[in-house]
Amino acid sequence: MPSRTAPVATTDDADLVRSACAGDRLAFGRLHDLYARMVHGILLARGPRREADDLVQDVFVMALRKLHTLRDAGTFGSWLAVIARNRASDFRRRMRKVEELKDDMARAGPTHASRAEAEEMLAVVRELPEAYRETLILRLVEGMTGPEIAERTGLTPGSVRVNLCRGMKQLREKLGLPGLE
Repeated sequence: MPSRTAPVATTDDADLVRSACAGDRLAFGRLHDLYARMVHGILLARGPRREADDLVQDVFVMALRKLHTLRDAGTFGSWLAVIARNRASDFRRRMRKVEELKDDMARAGPTHASRAEAEEMLAVVRELPEAYRETLILRLVEGMTGPEIAERTGLTPGSVRVNLCRGMKQLREKLGLPGLE
């Protein structure tokens, strides 16, 4: 019956580690061949399958850069496993932040609408009369203020206010939204 304890690094593995520390790229390649499946398994257990292969490479690049810090060449496997676990944890943390940002953006409102929603909204705005369309796009898409629009287009501030007010009213009607009374 096979032992359930972790395999102990052989003298050959320790020799490979020492050679790799001395700059022998072939020795490090052999370590990669010997330990890649272990690293892949650790990463599969802790992260998405589709990212595992890339993360394996990250782990080995990190190991190569830090190999000089390994005090006992005979502990290479366990040291590498720690690097793999830490890399998986870092990956999960980074992905969570990206997902949270996406969720926050979705809740933030129309300025962060999806591309499809933005295209739909733009199509509706393009159906409005030209004076309202241009002013609304400058305000809603470009983020310009009323005074900025007036200054840059040569319209009077009063005309910009009227165009924005009437344009927003027509936009609400086209979208079936209640007006602000």
